[in-house]
Amino acid sequence: MKKSLKEQLPERFAERMERLLNDEYPVFLNSYDENIYAGLRMNTLKITPEEYLKMTDQALESVTWCPTGFYYNGSREYSKNPLYHAGLYYIQEPSAMFPAQVLPVEAGDHILDLCAAPGGKSTALAAKLRGTGLLVSNDISASRAKALLKNIESSGIRNSIVLTEDPKHLAGPFEEYFDKILIDAPCSGEGMFRKEPSMMRAWEKNGPDFFSKLQREIVDCGVRMLKPGGMMVYSTCTFSVEENEGTLKYILDNYPEMHVIPIEQKGEGLMPAHPEWVDGPEEIRYARRLWPHYVKGEGHFTALLRKDGAEDGDKGLSKMRLSDESKGMRELPEEFVQFLKDGDIRLDFDPARLILQGDHLSYLPENAPPLGKLRRMRTGWYLGDIKKKRFEPSGFFARALRPFECGHWIDLELSDARVIKYLKCETLEVSSELPNGWYIVGVCGYSLGWGKVSGGTLKNKYPSGWRWQ
Repeated sequence: MKKSLKEQLPERFAERMERLLNDEYPVFLNSYDENIYAGLRMNTLKITPEEYLKMTDQALESVTWCPTGFYYNGSREYSKNPLYHAGLYYIQEPSAMFPAQVLPVEAGDHILDLCAAPGGKSTALAAKLRGTGLLVSNDISASRAKALLKNIESSGIRNSIVLTEDPKHLAGPFEEYFDKILIDAPCSGEGMFRKEPSMMRAWEKNGPDFFSKLQREIVDCGVRMLKPGGMMVYSTCTFSVEENEGTLKYILDNYPEMHVIPIEQKGEGLMPAHPEWVDGPEEIRYARRLWPHYVKGEGHFTALLRKDGAEDGDKGLSKMRLSDESKGMRELPEEFVQFLKDGDIRLDFDPARLILQGDHLSYLPENAPPLGKLRRMRTGWYLGDIKKKRFEPSGFFARALRPFECGHWIDLELSDARVIKYLKCETLEVSSELPNGWYIVGVCGYSLGWGKVSGGTLKNKYPSGWRWQ
């Protein structure tokens, strides 16, 4: 007979949890017999929850700690919905919505998501910035950052830079540069055993001792990059004391300018952390633990910290020379100007924020920092390629456009069979009265991508890597 999930738990893990939880342990253990909770979070760069609920009959229940988050039944109809492919919502485990929600984002902030892949927290932070300021999303793994990049592009985020650097290489150039930092640290993943049982085997190979050392190296870098007066969220998806309260105690012991502050976000079952487990200061209690026997979600830990002092400008970057490729352009490329005209694109681009890297034309966030030799996957809003005296727009360019910004727009109803055909990269038949040229193809007023019309036929320019499967 196949073992139940709670019977598969590593013995050492089960013994540790029983010692920690005492009388609560049986209830915690029984949570492994319960169904996991599926969640999605609305992308408010494109739509509000109220607007989405009016246009759908989907049964959604609010996540109490995230105003834009909802529980759903886990059905594939949500991931196979064209509105998902238009970037209207992001599928995310409900507890994982908490850290980005806790970070108090203000317009114009410079924010770093230090361990960002696959992008759930970066996309949430970008939505809170509402197109202002700067979001730097970094992940040391270039392979994991591919998913991060796709999610940023799908969400229509214009003001982001995606890096694939070791945090140690960022700490010097960006010293005391960021207003806000989120560190969702690599961890032993104990809180995800119910959702991803395969993580139990990984835990037995690399457990809390391995990850707590790594986390302390990462938070060292994070503290260095945080401005005086800035705020930082530290989070994990594990129950481990060493990786949670232990890492907080490490920060407080080594950086007296850092303080844990109360989390004001409300929600049922958000339990205080335990300073007594590490003989630490009482302020550790301000952090929050999300236990699966208290909340409708998986295990998580989140702390909000503030750095003493007042902001005194961007001290970092003085060590980083501005490379020629980051200086921007004196005027818009002719090929790009012609495309904007032909496609009736109603946006004003500042040439000084345009950079051409090989064939790739990108638009930097306002006041973007120089990047020197840092490894980057995307620098700003990737607009497209200039090839053979013509401009070929990118799918990212399309996803971030709204109807009032583009006069050439073919909008399809959700029930139109051509929506799925378009997402499958197939050719579409359109009105023969449409003038030839580039068009946005959208669904219910939201952009999916580009197509090129010629004589009543639309040649599909949807990115092949995003093809509907």
